Amino acid sequence: MVVIATSHLDYRFQPDPDMSDPDMSPDMSQKPSIMFLGSYHMSNPGKDKINFQAEDVLTPKRQREIKQLVNLLIKYGPTKIAVEYSPGKVAELEKMYLKYLSGDHELGRNEREQIGFRLAKEMRQRKVYAVDWNHKPPVDPVSIDYESFAEGNNQKAVLDESFSRLRKFIEEMNEIQREGSIADIFIFINNTETLCEMHRSYLAIAQIGKDEQYPGADWVQYWYGRNLKIFTNLIRITESDDDRILLLIGAGHIQILKQFVEDSGYFNLESPLKYIDLR
Repeated sequence: MVVIATSHLDYRFQPDPDMSDPDMSPDMSQKPSIMFLGSYHMSNPGKDKINFQAEDVLTPKRQREIKQLVNLLIKYGPTKIAVEYSPGKVAELEKMYLKYLSGDHELGRNEREQIGFRLAKEMRQRKVYAVDWNHKPPVDPVSIDYESFAEGNNQKAVLDESFSRLRKFIEEMNEIQREGSIADIFIFINNTETLCEMHRSYLAIAQIGKDEQYPGADWVQYWYGRNLKIFTNLIRITESDDDRILLLIGAGHIQILKQFVEDSGYFNLESPLKYIDLR
């Protein structure tokens, strides 16, 4: 792992947890906290390989459920709400949020507004933070077209393995949506096994290729790079050890981001299930 110097990073020696000297144990309280809330795309943009068809979140029933979810998240006490939105468009995001605060903007169907804006308002925050990075990969698109490569090189079974994991995940979400609440969907999405299973689909994609051709691994490398930039943006908005950041983002990002947080040692990582799963 390459460590990039930044004024926000804490380079204090972090000892092995097995070291016996109690004075050598890191003080976990002296770090900012972060929570990743994995979400589905409520407005049905249809941009993923396998898409969940969300019910209209503007119905009275779903609106009540979203408000209940936000009330649960308030208990985390976030000082900053970060969302899946490009920092290059932050002025647009801030304008939209301020109009919402003044009563001049009705919330759209996307999770960024339905959950992110509502929660930020409840916490009396004047801004919502944009931390996504989603530019085109800096390579020839053909070199990372793992689907075409799999189809043309007798590796469709590997592709099917990846997509079957996602289809199973979507089927379970559909059942929860029929029988349960929006909070129930979020509990399922943010379960450790669900997050691991989603992540395994990316690792299956990485296997697609042969000889010196790695279209699957090259695409997954881009995916990791995107998430590393999101992690960097989270560090950039962190200003003190008292910060309690909540990132609302597509669930597929969560497992990698958790790894970055745990490996860096920079944040105290909190699970959203602590606050939303009341079972």
